Amino acid sequence: MTKPVDLGYRMSLIDLYDLRMPQRTGTYVLHEENVAVIETGPSPSVPHLLAGLKALQIDPTDIRYIIVTHIHLDHAGGVGLLLEHCPNATVVVHPKGKRHLADPSRLIAGAKAVYGAQFDALFDPIVPVPEERLIVKEDGETLVLSAERTLTFYDTPGHANHHFSIYDSYSGGVFTGDTIGVFYPQLQEAGLAFCLPSTSPNQFDPEAMERSAERLEKLNPTRIYFGHFGALDQPGEAFRQLRFWLPKFVAAGNEAIARHPEAPVAEQAKAAAQRLRHDIIAFLNEHGVPSSSPAYAAIELDLQVCAMGIIDYWKKKQQ
Repeated sequence: MTKPVDLGYRMSLIDLYDLRMPQRTGTYVLHEENVAVIETGPSPSVPHLLAGLKALQIDPTDIRYIIVTHIHLDHAGGVGLLLEHCPNATVVVHPKGKRHLADPSRLIAGAKAVYGAQFDALFDPIVPVPEERLIVKEDGETLVLSAERTLTFYDTPGHANHHFSIYDSYSGGVFTGDTIGVFYPQLQEAGLAFCLPSTSPNQFDPEAMERSAERLEKLNPTRIYFGHFGALDQPGEAFRQLRFWLPKFVAAGNEAIARHPEAPVAEQAKAAAQRLRHDIIAFLNEHGVPSSSPAYAAIELDLQVCAMGIIDYWKKKQQ
């Protein structure tokens, strides 16, 4: 495993090796009187999370809060399994996500529809969270971790309706989950801070995503803490790139449907992904990113799922 990264501000980042890939999904550990972790990743990542806590000399029994920005399985699928190791922890979730953590049957069915035969390897097991160990945070509510650190929760739909983002008073940063996209830290070696929207099915809403981004930008954050992956000290760049790429993502879906109106949804998504792949590769080539960069594999995985969400968005618009 990779040693947890010290991000300063009494915060560490544990690489969860989601999909067996480094720098894919991470857990943030807040070292406070009330120890908190933000995001768990899927269940196959929980051993990496526990190993990271051990490296940080944190006993799981010391964790007081397990916070998930939203309930998609790559962010929260492991919460029930992790909770079995954290007897003193409470899970903090968006109001619209609570019932799905208590009864994950619909989450499981939705993920199986997207990932098919890969589901077990990617996400199994999905362990229900006892209702008495779940608390919700409404828009604007706070959680005090210490005298110096208070977390404030903001309802930020766009990627999902059950999504909040979290402002950290101590660092001045915001944990954005997937609301303003995915950050590819592999490209920093090429001198590029690169982000793409996360438009996975089935609640993607570009207008809501833009409104959520605007709301977070008004907080004037010093950092963005992405669910995928890591901290970006140039928050303005993240917002700028979202506004640059989001219209291109939406247009790619519209174009794919217009060109292939009678094609199955899977074929339309494939066409949308192909269009985006062309644009992204051209952009990266212009910025001198070598074709050998590991970022390409991560981007390719994201495009497959993002394209499905874009087509789903347009299909709903046509109804």
